Amino acid sequence: QVQLVESGGGLVLAGGSLRLSCAASGRTFTSYDMGWFRQAPGKEREFVAAITWSGGNTYYADSVKGRFTISRDNAKNTVYLQMNSLKPEDTADYYCAAHGPSSSWAPPDRNEYDYWGQGTQVTVSS
Repeated sequence: QVQLVESGGGLVLAGGSLRLSCAASGRTFTSYDMGWFRQAPGKEREFVAAITWSGGNTYYADSVKGRFTISRDNAKNTVYLQMNSLKPEDTADYYCAAHGPSSSWAPPDRNEYDYWGQGTQVTVSS
């Protein structure tokens, strides 16, 4: 129903910025809540940020609050993650995910999400 493709990852210096994009295809995109997760080598996939289908509510992990901003442009079927003041600890593969519209939602729980992108790598060097 929904296909997600992340882009925008790369190599940056600490303190730099990147904007990740998640392009979605599917008729029901605008009805999906969206999240960003990340996974560093040897670690579990962790919640980063989420946004409701309307864009009216956003959620952030404490580790990125104040530095990262999630947004969406439903007309473009795209979700963004603006990452500022990047730290080496932000190095990970970043995944976008879609939560179906028919159930309650706990944004940080990866099990809540029905669709996942393939990931885009972010490396922050010190």
